[in-house]
Order: sequence, then C-alpha cells, then structure tokens
Amino acid sequence: MRLSPDEMVFWQYGFLKLNATVVFTWGLMLVLAVGSKLVTRHLSVDLQRSRWQNFLEIVVTGIVKQIEEVGLSQPQKYLGFLGTLFLFVATASLCTIIPGYEPPTGSLSTTTALALCVFVAVPLFGIEEQGIGGYLKTYVKPTFIMLPFNIISELSRTLALAIRLFGNMMSGAMIIGILLSITPFVFPVVMTLLGLLTGMVQAYIFSILATVYIAAAIRVRKPNPEPAANS
Repeated sequence: MRLSPDEMVFWQYGFLKLNATVVFTWGLMLVLAVGSKLVTRHLSVDLQRSRWQNFLEIVVTGIVKQIEEVGLSQPQKYLGFLGTLFLFVATASLCTIIPGYEPPTGSLSTTTALALCVFVAVPLFGIEEQGIGGYLKTYVKPTFIMLPFNIISELSRTLALAIRLFGNMMSGAMIIGILLSITPFVFPVVMTLLGLLTGMVQAYIFSILATVYIAAAIRVRKPNPEPAANS
C-alpha cells in the first residue's frame, strides 16, 4: 500500500522523476481549465437563460456570499483565487472514484504548494489594499516587540495549512486501503463515499482559512473618532 502518490513513478531518468503527484496535478489543472471554458462558453446576459447557467450563477453567488461573510467587502476581487483553491481540492477528492487515481493532495509536496500560494497571496492582497508601508506596519502592531512573533505566525500558519490538508487527505486514503485488504468490498465503498464528503469539507475549510488570512491582511485599522468638544 502506497502512503503517497509520490511513490507511484511513471518515468525516471537519473534524478528526474515523473510520479503520480505531478501527473494527476497537471491532469486536474487541465480538467479545471477545459471545464471552465466549456461551462462558460454559452453564457447569456439576457433575461432568458438556460437552467445550467442559472445553476452556475447560484453556485458562484453562494461562494461570493460566503467570502463576503468572512470579512472581505469586495468578494469578486478574490473569487478567482479562492474559488480556484476550493475547486482544485474538491475536484482532487471527487476524482477518487476513478480506478487507479490517487489524489495529489495526498502528497505533502502538493499541500505545501497550495499553502505557499496562500502565503504569497496574503501579503500581495494586503499591499494592494493598504500599500506596502501600511501593510508592513501591521507587523509591529501594537508594539515593535511583536515583529518576530508576527513573522513566526505567518510561517507557522502556512506550515499548519499544508500539514492539516495533507494529514486529513492521506489518512482517508490509508483507511480505505486497509479496509480493502481486510474486509469485503461493500464496506470500503461506503467509506469511499464518506471520504468524498470529507474531501469536500477539507476543501471548504482550506478555502475559508485562506479567506480569513486575506481578510486579516487587508483590514485597515480606523482611528477612533475624537470626542466632540463641549460647547
């Protein structure tokens, strides 16, 4: 039983390896890119729209509303990044029903890459909102003593994102693999369906945490209003 898709090697030349993590990651990105093009090619701006477009708008509106409720006042600006994170992790989990497929999120390298995307996006959105000076000042608030602690917080939460997603996705795959070896086929099928649900939950949690981090980065502290002078 493989603990990670990294162990499934399709091609190797010296130190160069083409493993399942790379193949399935690029495959998922291709599926998402082509799928996005297909589902948006016949969108209409008229009042009369297809049922598929109505369903698509409901989904997008729900995601936008969720982003706004977390604390981002302009959710459309962050929809592309956060929506892509959610779709990638969710699709990686849903595709586990395909024989021979192993989710790339079961590899620590993939989850680390996703966490690094969040790590880079947070300051970029923060600088865009507050300016580079305003964003850097957040590291020394409320006092300069907090600078090393704020830096450690940035690094530790990135590590926590990667390990959390990796642990939850890998543990589900391991449980299913163990059950397939010691129990009849029906019970692992039930566990696979439960794993699909768990994967969707993990996709939601990962994207929500990314949203929270971005919301914290772009938050501008407004000065308290001066008390009105007594006349």
